[in-house]
Amino acid sequence: MNIQIRTPDVPAHEAFMDAKEAVARLQELYKTASRFLCENFNEAIASGQPDARIRAFYPEIRFTTTSYAKTDSRLSFGHVAEPGQYATTVTRPDLFEHYLIQQIGLLIESHGVPVVIGSSTTEMPVHFAVANDANVSVPQDGSMDFTLRDNFDVPDLSTTHDSIVNGNGFLYADGARPLAPFTAQRIDYSLARLSHYTATAAEHFQNHVLFTNYQFYVEEFEAYARSVLADPNSGYTSFVGTGNMEITDPTAPLPVPAKLPQMPTYHLKRKGGGGITLVNIGVGPSNAKTATDHIAVLRPHAWLMVGHCAGLRNSQRLGDYVLAHAYLREDHVLDDDLPVWVPIPALAEIQIALETAVANVTELEGFELKRIMRTGTVATIDNRNWELREHSGPVQRLSQSRAIALDMESATIAANGFRFRVPYGTLLCVSDKPLHGELKLPGMASDFYKTQVASHLMIGIQAMEILREMPLERIHSRKLRSFEETAFL
Repeated sequence: MNIQIRTPDVPAHEAFMDAKEAVARLQELYKTASRFLCENFNEAIASGQPDARIRAFYPEIRFTTTSYAKTDSRLSFGHVAEPGQYATTVTRPDLFEHYLIQQIGLLIESHGVPVVIGSSTTEMPVHFAVANDANVSVPQDGSMDFTLRDNFDVPDLSTTHDSIVNGNGFLYADGARPLAPFTAQRIDYSLARLSHYTATAAEHFQNHVLFTNYQFYVEEFEAYARSVLADPNSGYTSFVGTGNMEITDPTAPLPVPAKLPQMPTYHLKRKGGGGITLVNIGVGPSNAKTATDHIAVLRPHAWLMVGHCAGLRNSQRLGDYVLAHAYLREDHVLDDDLPVWVPIPALAEIQIALETAVANVTELEGFELKRIMRTGTVATIDNRNWELREHSGPVQRLSQSRAIALDMESATIAANGFRFRVPYGTLLCVSDKPLHGELKLPGMASDFYKTQVASHLMIGIQAMEILREMPLERIHSRKLRSFEETAFL
């Protein structure tokens, strides 16, 4: 039996030499497709099962070059390595407008060849289309009078994956190579997950992301946000809390939802996304991977871990800083995506920004800075209570690796930054020394938090402000790019 398929009317594929015009067409195609699905879905909910299959497609960017002409090799992005056909499906071109204009513009400039914009052959799941309409939600399967997937497309795991960033040789069905690191469905999936885990909309996320593992940092972040909102010359425009509560007045209350999400997230916003987002990921490598898996699709310019750690050297004191320049990965959550034999290098631009920020905040320089900060290997494990087991084996590994600190998130965040080509760094603060009998006890912890959290957070903020002033091509280092890379960041 032939099933009728109903699709929206959209323009044919068209070539563009102007990036803004190309993105405008992407926005038109996306809006047409998502509106078509939303309207038909609402009608189905009100009137019953449609008499046809309702289908719309993501827009796509296609690019073809036949030349081996060399491009500017100083840039790690904005060009393709060799002749061929390249493509990427696109979602939410409204959200990614600046990114798309920048990346398409560089591609056209590098090769002198137009991009072609049109509808792809990848179906847009109705779940992701209606996610843009706060008044519509997809009921659970079985709660409607008809089976949803009989009439609408649903998320497809075969197009929701990390094959591109993992270097698994992903090709589109027609043989085109990927232009961008994520497919449209992969991005839509992560946008939905971000809303779930952080209780804030993707539109609020800024290009500079701080991760922490303690709520104390959130309180200090809000205090700092209010202080800069009171300064008309700071450049910061608003502060967004969990539940998308946004304030521009530094004295305005910021309501706290009755139920906090798994990863409370806060955004100190600046024009063009140049502000800072703080995510309290809680404790553990699984949370660290979850957060970075989904934030990565927003293509941030940098992310840093500013949390607490166990100091492993007797010469360290509580409150000292640890600047990671290497990682011992015993977290295991990324073993299937990034083998442990892959080195995770320190990035010079990030390291310099962090060390400069430490010097600025502590007012110590040069050799004197060594009094309160050590640079070395950070070990990340997946067992918070590792001390309760026989630990001669773990201690030997820690010693052989020359580790100076141990935590449960940093190596995961750095490794996922490496995997997703997002510049990363780690500055930790020593909160206990279990190998030397200084355990994290309630009284000690309270005093420590009161004296150290504010300055530690300020270091992270200053480091991000230093990075914000760097040219994009300098931050996005070629060290993060593999043999065959996508043209888009």
